[in-house]
Amino acid sequence: MPVSRQRSVWRHDDEPGISLTTPLGCPNDRDHLSVSTRDVAYILNKFGIEGLSSTQVSRTSKLLDHELEQWRNRAIGEICYFILDARYEKVRIDGIVRDVTILSAIGVGPDSRRSLLGVSVALSEAAVHWWAFLDSLVRRGMRGVQFITSDDHAGLGAARRAVFASVAWQRCQFHLAQNAIHHAPSHAIRSVIGAELRAGWNAKDITAANEELRLLVQRYAKTAPDLSRWLERNIPEGLAVFSLPDTHRLKMRTSNSIERAVQQELKRRT
Repeated sequence: MPVSRQRSVWRHDDEPGISLTTPLGCPNDRDHLSVSTRDVAYILNKFGIEGLSSTQVSRTSKLLDHELEQWRNRAIGEICYFILDARYEKVRIDGIVRDVTILSAIGVGPDSRRSLLGVSVALSEAAVHWWAFLDSLVRRGMRGVQFITSDDHAGLGAARRAVFASVAWQRCQFHLAQNAIHHAPSHAIRSVIGAELRAGWNAKDITAANEELRLLVQRYAKTAPDLSRWLERNIPEGLAVFSLPDTHRLKMRTSNSIERAVQQELKRRT
């Protein structure tokens, strides 16, 4: 189990000089992904390198691909906690711009250090693509996973159960609250449902959290029966974090850490 620390430690595995606009290695489609010469030239200009020909830019891009390939295939080792997320980006495939899914994973080791374990391009969030991504991490030596946090992404549930069948799963509380707001039938309920959920999530233990959930379900049983049934089915998936030590819960109850460190950085760089 990771050592508890008062301060977060973030180790950047995307070393300076590796551009996330380079191909990230979509299985079976990798040879068809292309990178804009203008994008590579822009990055090199930041380092004061100007006036390169398209041939020189292409050669530089291949060097970056080689470094990124080494990073993608490095050994992982023991990982106690595991955070997964996905976002969509536009990529040129066979000359056509298409939407693809960027799958990413952050791991927390026994020393409480977080690292970016992998990033992969997939054609969708189908279970087969999530399974291939998770399986690739296991084949690189990832072991000892005790806890997984993610949103309820399409296809991820089946892949997660296939690869990490016995590992506890925490559904991201932030996205759960957003989902609850979408299921609320009126503005009045939408304005308070987030605070009502947080009352349960901030409870001192799982017993108190389950009691808060019971009262919340009961509160809307008559006035918003569909919402009440949705809460009863889905909110328990956000309570797995109570099985962790108190000092670990805040970091692991949402997938915000990977969204801020990886997804927003992908958006900024692309």
